[in-house]
Amino acid sequence: MGKYPEVEEKMEKRINALISEFKTIRAGRANASVLDKIAIDYYDTMTPINQVGSISSPEPHQLVIQPWDASVLSKIEKAINKSDLGISPQNDGKVIRLMFPPLTEERRKELVKTVKKYAEEAKVQIRNARRDGIDMYKKQKKNGDITEDDMKDIEKDIQNMTDKYIKEIDSITADKEKEITSI
Repeated sequence: MGKYPEVEEKMEKRINALISEFKTIRAGRANASVLDKIAIDYYDTMTPINQVGSISSPEPHQLVIQPWDASVLSKIEKAINKSDLGISPQNDGKVIRLMFPPLTEERRKELVKTVKKYAEEAKVQIRNARRDGIDMYKKQKKNGDITEDDMKDIEKDIQNMTDKYIKEIDSITADKEKEITSI
């Protein structure tokens, strides 16, 4: 961490959250992380699918979920159907197969819009972290703990940190858009 760990930590956490959100956006290829937000009721506890079985990708456009307990097959199937994944699971009694069709141009455009929306939300949160950080130091200035010159340096440093994280969001977003449109 740099000079302003409390501000930098908030910004870093937001970047990591954005990366996690982007992993759940299906970009055409089968990726087990699209199942991360889908959970089933497993012995009265909401449990993510990846904790009740193994998930593999035998082909680029297919995921296979093999639960350790065959009794949860129907629960997994129902949870996937209820989710916004948009893929119908195929249950053969032993495993569940998910076939990921190639994305249509319309679907790609929708996904790019979603990616941009997530990125804009992340930028807002980065800017909020900047504001909160500067406000914290303004209180210290008001109390006489730091000088006017120190305050100007702090504002400049925090703004530079903000700019760095906004650029990182733009870069991550551009990579995700390229992934969506190039498949």
